Amino acid sequence: MTATTCTNVVAFKTAPAAPRRHRGLLAKVLNKLRLWKTRLDGRRELRALDDHMLADIGLTRAEADYEAAKPFWKA
Repeated sequence: MTATTCTNVVAFKTAPAAPRRHRGLLAKVLNKLRLWKTRLDGRRELRALDDHMLADIGLTRAEADYEAAKPFWKA
């Protein structure tokens, strides 16, 4: 950012927008972070369910524990 002075007023010129290729990359990174956060939250919620709730959704405790133990970056 550069500053120019015009009779006691400082005006700042903003940097140009990022090129399209950078915006696309940024969008991909943000989407991946959202996916990881969704997985992490879902696995935390799964871990918190009791056996009766797990039975309602057709899972055993062992299956839920296996899924909840996966790292967030693995599907």
